[in-house]
Amino acid sequence: MASHFFAYISKLRWIVRWGLKRNTIQENVMEHSWEVATLAHALALIRNRYFSGDIDANAVAVAALYHDCSEVITGDLPSPVKYHSPAIQQAYHSIERAAERELVTLLPDALQNDFAALMVEDNLPLAHRQLIKAADTIAAYLKCQAELKAGNREFEKAGENIKQRLTSYQLPEVDFFLTTFAPSYQLTLDELLLRRGKGAELSEHERHLLAVRN
Repeated sequence: MASHFFAYISKLRWIVRWGLKRNTIQENVMEHSWEVATLAHALALIRNRYFSGDIDANAVAVAALYHDCSEVITGDLPSPVKYHSPAIQQAYHSIERAAERELVTLLPDALQNDFAALMVEDNLPLAHRQLIKAADTIAAYLKCQAELKAGNREFEKAGENIKQRLTSYQLPEVDFFLTTFAPSYQLTLDELLLRRGKGAELSEHERHLLAVRN
């Protein structure tokens, strides 16, 4: 019997995020999901290595890949709307959970429990949910910073609100990421190549890249 599951989630590439805002940099849900997966994986490892955690970082990364699959049914609701009021937040949360379960039913029976453990948020361990939510929020913060750097003040207030949300999590791994990795997102490729560290020399390929770009 044919399953429509992967055909459905492949449509995530057509769902544009931040739809109610003027975007300088377009972003779809599929690429956002990859970014959140990498960030969640990093946060889990940071917790393990620096803050005495015991998290399965690989399991967190896989769950993060699927964290927004329900939006293929619900569409994307921008953060300022989603968090506008407790009533809207609770209602949208219920719709998301129903959409997650509906997607799972599209799978062959033998696979449904495996995917339900990854895709239905209520089935995830609390620590995994916490890290994926933090990674999702970091991704939103980085998006706002990129838009502001491009001169788009449409994201100014959203950036402030999201930064406050990150602070409210009180997670040391989030603070570590924002201090250690986030500043580099503001650099151009040329600056990244030139700031690889004290004493680091550019390769011939990198020097060629700079010469071509300049």
